[in-house]
This record gives sequence, structure tokens and C-alpha cells, in this order.
Amino acid sequence: MINSFLDSSFEIPWSKLTPEVVKPEIGEALDEAQSRLDALADTDKSDLTFENTLLALESAVENLNIAWGKVGHLDAVCNSPKLRKAHNDMLPRVSEFTAAIALNEKLWEVIKAYADTEEAKNLSGVRRRYLKETLADFRDAGADLPSDKKKRFEALQKELAQLTQKYSENLLDSTNAFELVVDNEGRLAGLPSMALEAARIDALEKGHGSQERPKWRLTLHAPSFLPAMKYLDDEGMRRQLWEAFQAVGRAEPYDNTGLVWKILALREEKARLLGKDNFADWALDRRMAKCGHAALKFVEDLHHRIKDAFERECSDLAAFKSKSTGKAEETIEPWEAAYWSEKMRRQNYAYDEEELRPYFPIDQTIAGMFKIAERIFAIRIVERTTVFLGPEQKTKDQGPKTEKAAIEVWHPKVKYYEVWDGPDRHLGSFYADWHPRESKRGGAWMNYLRTGGPTAEGRREPHLGLICGNLTAPLPGKPALLTHEEVCTIFHEFGHLLHHILGEVEIKSLNGVNVAWDFVELPSQIMENWCWERISLDLFARHYETDAIIPDELFEKMIKARNFQIARVTMRQLSLGKMDLELHMHYLSYAGRELDDLLREMLAAYTPKSKTPFRPLIRRFGHLFADSTGYAAGYYSYKWAEVLEADAFTRFKKEGILHPQTGREFREKILSKGNSADPAALFRDFMGRDPDLHALLERSGLITRANAP
Repeated sequence: MINSFLDSSFEIPWSKLTPEVVKPEIGEALDEAQSRLDALADTDKSDLTFENTLLALESAVENLNIAWGKVGHLDAVCNSPKLRKAHNDMLPRVSEFTAAIALNEKLWEVIKAYADTEEAKNLSGVRRRYLKETLADFRDAGADLPSDKKKRFEALQKELAQLTQKYSENLLDSTNAFELVVDNEGRLAGLPSMALEAARIDALEKGHGSQERPKWRLTLHAPSFLPAMKYLDDEGMRRQLWEAFQAVGRAEPYDNTGLVWKILALREEKARLLGKDNFADWALDRRMAKCGHAALKFVEDLHHRIKDAFERECSDLAAFKSKSTGKAEETIEPWEAAYWSEKMRRQNYAYDEEELRPYFPIDQTIAGMFKIAERIFAIRIVERTTVFLGPEQKTKDQGPKTEKAAIEVWHPKVKYYEVWDGPDRHLGSFYADWHPRESKRGGAWMNYLRTGGPTAEGRREPHLGLICGNLTAPLPGKPALLTHEEVCTIFHEFGHLLHHILGEVEIKSLNGVNVAWDFVELPSQIMENWCWERISLDLFARHYETDAIIPDELFEKMIKARNFQIARVTMRQLSLGKMDLELHMHYLSYAGRELDDLLREMLAAYTPKSKTPFRPLIRRFGHLFADSTGYAAGYYSYKWAEVLEADAFTRFKKEGILHPQTGREFREKILSKGNSADPAALFRDFMGRDPDLHALLERSGLITRANAP
């Protein structure tokens, strides 16, 4: 048998990664990892070193982690019945193995014995950090539990992995289960031409209509759903789409309600086994917030600061609709909010976001993003030729022709890039997969496939990562023309990718995005700032037909409209953080309640009033429930890190948006450091002080420096 998931090649042979080999190869990787852990557990305690203990522990599971990471990735981007079954068949074994590492008493005794050696006590820098993190990892995973509780903990981990996987599958399947096929173009009045044409082509590809008698297909995937909710004049159709979106994860056979409660219950039990009062306190113990109470206080403090602006914006929107329709003022229904908000923005700023699309063809946008990164971070990014060898179709090589062999990819639309530091230092490579398809989960994300480390020759092996999204697809004869929000999404995920690729930590487990989750969004969110600055936009935002830059008038409208309804947007983020923390801090108080009633009560002060009862997105909230931990008890991190990035970007504003020295310092003091030091210390090293909340509030227009508390 030819190993495929276990292939150690840096460039992955995706066509060989078939469902049939998942079971034998992951089984082989599990056996190899277990053998190496057993050998480590039998190490002579009189001869323990950093290399034969901690580094041996890290390397023991590396091959398994890489192989299983490929399985998980393909499950996210190329989901199929066979792959799903293969993944789910092995998921319990992998989960059980992972949970058992910290519960291995002999292994734990070896780790503790090393920690008591003179060598360990004299460690410094990143090695001292790794020892501290390893000890904490073991204790957080139940290493100090008595044997009976260890067995229960292991069972909890296994069950959580299965339940969260099922939640994720329900999310994907229920999203794909809906379509709205329209045969009367008049019902689609208001929909931008690009969205209209995309709906026609989608319908045709699904067997609806013909070239002569077209039909239009609307779905719940973001490039279809979001323009429909924002622009469709037909309120009945908008309501139909909204109802369908609310039903995702809510109706049989994809109902996630029971899974939500089960996952919450298991997380609560897990935390209490480990001596914590609740799951939030366990999850946040080693993050910047330190505990659930501090994170919730952060959310509630921001809520207090913006609630007046939020209520004012809700009233303004209702008044605008009333004036526009000539009808009595009443609260805005949820399927009306995006539509009337867009109408109000157009009137207030004479600004239509669709006017920007022609300036953001995807390839040009990405090339410009690379140019910005190259200038400020002193790197070089090179696209490689790719080839798709999948079973569905054969394709010719994609991308620029080079003398190097084509890089295999998992789908014809995937691209591949290399990142270089100078002429001969290969920092890493990454795949990019930007457009939606039914076999691919929703949203946008970054992940890593391989982490480089030091070599015997004194160099560093390159890192390997990926970035994915569900952005507007190209139409016949036109490139994919993005919204400005989609441009920000690309920059955001690229920021995560840079955090991985530019990591210089000698310990792989401490590299890149392996940091506290309320710090991990700093590198991603700060990159979005370059989507708003004239000097950086002019490097890539050019009309796809004329090559003209964004006109001054349109740019000024965009900037003035940036903070339109910002309190409503901010309040939505805070409501998600509030819901997340409340459920994970007070599960025992809430268990058994009707889920929607509970959340309506909990979030009453965070939710716009409407005649139609608020329907929480808890059943389709993959951030919280599609992973055993994920962003659970950590969704506040987006706002927490936004405080950090808004403040950190003030250095670039002061010293120069494209200032290479500032960029180099950000690379050296933040991006390259990973988890080699406390995140608060890394921030202070870059800024020379602790974070200042007012930078975010000022940028959002919610306060001015003059009236800051």
C-alpha cells in the first residue's frame, strides 16, 4: 500500500488522499505514536533531558497530527459520503488516543520527573515557556485526576468530538438542503446585476431553466443570501429566505437543539472534573482574560458604553423606513434590517457598496495584498503553477508557468504560493481556496498543515498552511468581483496565515497561531486596516476594465459610511459573546430551559426590538459547537483582539501605513513570536505600554478623545 496521508512530502499528493486509505493509515499513525509514547514513558528517570523528554513528546505525535489534519481539512473542503464515513469511523479512536496522552500515569510521571531536574529548573526563554505550557496542558487535560475520574474524562473527550462533528455535519447539510428557484425575473427587482447573473448560472448548473427560458436559484450560501437580504425589493421573498436561514440546524433531520444541550453538559462536567466552577473558567484560565467573569465584564462594559448609540440607531432606522414608506413608525423586522439599512446608507452618504465591486477583482486584490505584505514585512510571495488530479475531472496546469513542477491541489480553483525571506530562505507555502461549493463548509478560515522547525544545518524547515473562504465566484467573461467586506475577509485570513508562516519559534508547538485565543485575532484583524487606507488601496483597488483607482468621491463616501450603524454591528458581536459566556458559565442554572426563551431573555438588552420574536443562531453557531472547544467561551476574543489591533495600528498611522521599520517590528515582536512569551508582554514590547480601549472606540466613532472617560 502506498502511504498517502502518511506521505512526508512537503507538497501534498491530494489525489492519493482517498477515503479508502483513511482507516489503515490513521490506524498506522496511531500505532506509531502510541509506540513512541510508550518508549518515552519507559525512559530512565535518572537520564532525562529536554531533548529526550519534551522534544520527544512533541515529535511522538507529530506524524499523527499531520495525517489527521489532512483528513479533517478534506472533510471541510471536499465533503462526501465516503469521506464523512471514513472520518467519523476514525474520529473516536483519534479522540480517545488524544485524551489518553495526559491520562497516561507513567508518561506524566516522566514529565514531572524532568520538571524537577536541575536542567529543567535552569531553563530559560522559549524552552522554559514550553515546559510551563506542557505541564499546564497535562493538568488541563486531567493528568492529576484519580484513575476513576480519568476514565470519565477520557469518555467525555471522545463523546464531545463525536457530538461536535455531528453538529457540524447538520450545519452543512441543512444549509445545502434549501434552495429557492424563481422563474419570474421581476420578483428579483433590486438585486444587483452580478448577483442576478450568478443566480441564473447557478440555476442552470443545477438543471433549472435553460438559456432561452432562464430561472434563478437563491441559496443560503453567503454570496447568494447576503445580497438577497440587502437588496431584494420583494419583502415576502426576503422573509422566506430569512425563515429558511433561521431553520438551519433547527429542523429535523438536522436539528442541533439536543446537541447544544449535550455539548454544554459535557463541557460543564469536564470543567468540574478539573476543579473549575464552569467551562468558561477552565477555557480562559491561560488566556488573557484569565476567567469567565473578566471576559463577561469586558463584554458588559462595552455594552454599557454603546447601548445609547445602539438604541438611537435602531430608532433612526425605524424612522427612516416610516418616512420612506409613508406608514406609521414601527419596529424593524429582522428580514427588513439589512434592506432598510442599505437604503438609509445610500441616502445618507449617496454610497452604494456595489459601486466598489469593479475595483476589487479577486486576483488583483490578492496581488495587492501580497505587495503590501512584502513591503511592510520584508518578504517575497511567489505563485506556483498548480494541477488538479482529482477523480471528477482532469485540468491543465493553472497559474504562472515556471520551470518547477506543478503543485497538486484538491480542487481546480485552489492556488498555491511560496513565501520567501530574501532570495534563498523559504519561510513557508500555502494553499488558497476562496469560492463556495456544496462540499465545502461555510465561512472563512485559516489552518496549518505542517509546522517547520530547526534543522541540523542551522536552518529552519518551511511552514505549510492554507486559507479558505466562500466569496463571490467569477461569472462568464468576468473575474470574481468582490465586495469590500469580502476584501477585508481575505486580508483577515491572510493575517492568520502570516502569523503561522512568519513564526520563528524553535518549538513547533509554540509557533504561530498556537497562542491564547483572545490574542490570536490580533494578527488577522490588524490586516483589515489596510483595506481602509488610501495609500494601500491604490496599490490594488483598480477598475478591472479601465485600471482606474477608486475615485476620490467614492472613496470619501466609503470612509464616511464606515461607521454607519456601527453600534448595531458591535452590539451583535457583543450579543454573541454574551450568549457564549453565559451558557458556559451558568449552564447548571439554565439546563432544562426552552432554548429560545432562555436566550431571548438573556439577550433582551443586546437585541433590536421587533414584532417577530428574536431567533438566536445557537443551532448554527459553528464557532461554538463544531469543535470540542473551538471558540467556546471565547467568542468575546474578536472584540478583545479588536481592542489590541486598533491600538497597535495607531503606530502604523503615526509612523507610516507602509513604513517598513514598523512592519518589521510587528513581524519580529508579534508575528514571529507565537506563544514563546506571554501575549501581554509581546503587546507591550511592540507598543511600549498596555492596550488602550479608546483607540477602538474612537475609530468606531463611538467616542472622541475629548469625551473619553
